Amino acid sequence: MSTPTITPASAVSTALRIGPHTVQPPVVLAPMAGITNAPFRTLCREFSGGKGLFVSEMITTRALVERNEKTMQLIRFDASETPRSIQLYGVDPATVGKAVRMIAEEGLADHIDLNFGCPVPKVTRKGGGSALPYKRPLLRAILREAVAGAGDLPVTMKMRKGIDDDHITFLDAGRIAVEEGVTAIALHGRTAAQHYGGTADWDAIARLKEHVPEIPVLGNGDIWSADDALRMVRETGCDGVVVGRGCLGRPWLFADLVAAFEGRGGQYARPALREVAAVMVRHATLLGEWIGDEARGVIDFRKHVAWYLKGFAVGSEMRRRLAVTSSLSELAEGLEELELDQPWPVGADGPRGRTSGNGRVVLPDGWLKDPYDCAGVSEDAELDTSGG
Repeated sequence: MSTPTITPASAVSTALRIGPHTVQPPVVLAPMAGITNAPFRTLCREFSGGKGLFVSEMITTRALVERNEKTMQLIRFDASETPRSIQLYGVDPATVGKAVRMIAEEGLADHIDLNFGCPVPKVTRKGGGSALPYKRPLLRAILREAVAGAGDLPVTMKMRKGIDDDHITFLDAGRIAVEEGVTAIALHGRTAAQHYGGTADWDAIARLKEHVPEIPVLGNGDIWSADDALRMVRETGCDGVVVGRGCLGRPWLFADLVAAFEGRGGQYARPALREVAAVMVRHATLLGEWIGDEARGVIDFRKHVAWYLKGFAVGSEMRRRLAVTSSLSELAEGLEELELDQPWPVGADGPRGRTSGNGRVVLPDGWLKDPYDCAGVSEDAELDTSGG
């Protein structure tokens, strides 16, 4: 890929320690449902030169304990992945504990991240994800069971600022995490009510870092470029960054991030459409190999098409055609019809993926009455499927 020289940037951080694992540079792929499966992680890792930490999409603890077929597929790692990182979702301490012990005893992963940040209704209406830290005793119980069950495996957590501006939880949650032996915390600088709208509050990341100096704090939210990542570290003092929507249709962002953090002159990828098309075909191919069916792999790839083509001059009819392909040959032939010599579009490094807010969080009845009353939360609230 073409790599024009950008203004050189000095390295701003050395390494991130996640238990026994050194993450250098301190760059983490955020878990994203239906996105960060093994094929996408492979692409991101290849562009990074194997540097960074790449986390699986969300795995439901109940489904894992019950060895749900889809869930067992989602926790399959490529042989080259190290450390292997699984994100777990759960609301019942006992079930979370069973899932973590299963991972540790069967050697299924090298690092466990706990999801307390997901804002989608199917999760929050059961008291999970970004709703859960409001119930301080429940959060503590889950973290205690997870850390106890993990043995030598490091346990981290990802969370949001709180449910909404009237129910902010991140400072209390951070202190509980330290007390219960969590290794590191990632904070998305939005509330659940914001979903992905507005601007991420990086000041909250700085406040959390000051509040829990004992462990690493990672910042998440509105990192659309390598320069954004450097700026977040400089402005907040966080120990690393977690990148989500910024890499949608742009796995080479991890090459940019590595170059930026290592201070190697800011050599940032600006691929022409021909190079983007080649990555698209490879992505679809990897999905087919992972699923074990070419057509299903291409169908799963359809959601990535718009992200890869963002900013390029591709007509609406052609975009529609590419988004309904069902074979690798059909996808490749369609891409060949494009004006492949188009350079990387101006502005294509900006926001991508979901950028809308919601303003309302779907919660269990009476959830906000008392942050210390956890009655009614049981294993029945566990989701029974993983991923998107």
